[in-house]
Order: sequence, then structure tokens, then C-alpha cells
Amino acid sequence: MKPANLPIFAVLIDADNVAAKYAEPILKEITKFGEPALRRVYGDWTNQALGTWTETIRQQGLIAHQKSANTKGKNSTDIGLVIDAMDILHSGRFAGFVLVSSDSDFTALASRIREQGLTVIGVGEKKTPVSLRNVCNRFVLIENIIEETASTNNKTPKKNNNTLQKEALNIIKAAMDKYEQDDDWFSMSILGKQIVAVRPDFDTRTYGHKNLSGLIRSLSNFEFRNAGAQLEIKLKS
Repeated sequence: MKPANLPIFAVLIDADNVAAKYAEPILKEITKFGEPALRRVYGDWTNQALGTWTETIRQQGLIAHQKSANTKGKNSTDIGLVIDAMDILHSGRFAGFVLVSSDSDFTALASRIREQGLTVIGVGEKKTPVSLRNVCNRFVLIENIIEETASTNNKTPKKNNNTLQKEALNIIKAAMDKYEQDDDWFSMSILGKQIVAVRPDFDTRTYGHKNLSGLIRSLSNFEFRNAGAQLEIKLKS
């Protein structure tokens, strides 16, 4: 049973940029952050290329918004989504937004929402520009969502490699350097929040692990200790 105090999110999906087959796992992923109460998907539904969305919209309880391309070369889907987002923002009913798109055109929208003090979670593919990733409070790669689902079904964990391990280590060290404290021991929970603050698109699944503890233990660069109910780590000397 879900807690009653979950934050309420408005989920806005750019159908021009996201395949219908990803909708279900994306919505499931969003429930880790809050309740996807409002679920809208935008596109020109007269376009046959979006036909695969028809059944998905019905199954996932999405509200389809028609945005016809009145002028060749103009992305009416983007404009319509942004206009609706502003209306939703000023309604004051939501704790944040989930913007599902790999399109950098939504960077300004994400920034505007954050200026109002609301949370912005981005969901997109690896091709998503860094500008959009970094303006979000949290950014989740669709590839990680899909690979996690596949790994769960196949019981075959994603493998690490040396390049990914070095990248993960550098990100963790950078987060430690930016967090000021009196000694060298870091609370695992606080460190996790600091890492996401530094890198909104950080996801332990990118490095083949379900959680931060598993990732850090795999690196062999850290010492561990228990401080009450808290797990703490520090870099080995």
C-alpha cells in the first residue's frame, strides 16, 4: 500500500520523441519518486507513425492531446506541451513535473518550473543533451529503465567494465570534494543525495548495480563502517 503523503507529479510525454513501448516501464519508474497523478501525452495523432500509441494510451490511463502541425517544420507538439505545462504550473496542485523527452527544446521549460520551486524529473534517452539533463533535479535514462526490466526478467545482471568503474569513481570523488564536513567519513545516504546534486543523471544502473552501496563496494577504493543505523564510507589512504 502506497503512503498517503507521496508527492504528486504531472507527467507530460512527448510522443514524437518517445516510443509507446516505453510508456509502461517509465510510469512504473516514476512511482519511485511520487504519484504520477496527471498523465498526458502529446502528438499529432493523424500521423500514422504514432499509431502504436493508441493501445498504450488506453492501457496506461493516459490523456492524449492532439497537436496538429499547422506549419511545416514547426514542432507544434513542443509548443502545446509547454503551454499546458504553464497552465498546470500556475494551478499550484502539483509538487513537480516529469518531462518525458530527449528534446533539448524543453530545457527552458524545466528551468522555468524549477524557478517556481517545483521538482523536475527528466526521462529521456542517452542522446538527450547535457543541458536538459543538468537543469532537472533528477534525470533518468530510458535505457537504464529498459535494461533493468530485462535483467529482472532474465535474471542476468548488467556487467561492468573498467571505463565505467573509473567514471563512477570520479563522480563519487567529485561529490565528496564538494561536500564540506569535519572528517573523511561520509554517510552513504547523504553522499547519495550529494552525487545527484552534482550529476542529476547519475544512476547506479548505468554502472551495473541496483544501489549505491553495491556500486561503491565493487570499486575497492573505500573503507566502510557502521555508525548506529547509518553506513559510512571513506576513501582508502
